[in-house]
Amino acid sequence: MEEGVIDDGILAKEVVPTKEFNFPLELEFKIGTLSNDFIARDAGGKTIAYVRQKLFKFKEAVQIFTDDSKKDVLYTIAADRIIDFRACYGFKNAAGENLGKVGRKGMKSLWKATYNVFDEHDNQEFTIQEENPWAKMGDALLGEIPVVNFFTGYMCNPRYTLKRPDGTLVARLSKEKSFWGRRFKLEKLGELEDGGEDDRMLLSFMMMVLLERRRG
Repeated sequence: MEEGVIDDGILAKEVVPTKEFNFPLELEFKIGTLSNDFIARDAGGKTIAYVRQKLFKFKEAVQIFTDDSKKDVLYTIAADRIIDFRACYGFKNAAGENLGKVGRKGMKSLWKATYNVFDEHDNQEFTIQEENPWAKMGDALLGEIPVVNFFTGYMCNPRYTLKRPDGTLVARLSKEKSFWGRRFKLEKLGELEDGGEDDRMLLSFMMMVLLERRRG
């Protein structure tokens, strides 16, 4: 199997991921680690990816591995500029090929999280939008109250939809009820076309949940 080098000198094998995911998928953040890591599993509990966000970087940098052994890199996500609300986050596979990108939709995202997803030719493919921004606000406010903050994971759970430009609903990401608010469920609600749409959907939600989790 041919090998290639991607960002930061990491040696990566050209791993071909399984695209026939068994939905819904679960994203579960690890607790008690310095890094901002989470595991993606399918409906049968099989690990399909291990996501690691590099800390203390001026530019956002994320690696997606096949599993928690962190041996084989499937994808990387990197910001196009130093920490900036307007940054776009580019996707590359293990061979370093451009797959597309995701970025916040300007000032609109300050209140209601909105992201645009683009293919490898910079054509807009999807929009991710928060369904009810009050859920996130409640989560953030209650999180500041002693004792109550331990239970916000059961009370306020934001949801995000993925739609095509014509409004067709394709997927939904929901924060699940849990003690630490660390689990998210990704449901497929529409069909995905060949040509990398499945990659961009999953990578966009992965990057978005890392960014939005900071906000509550």
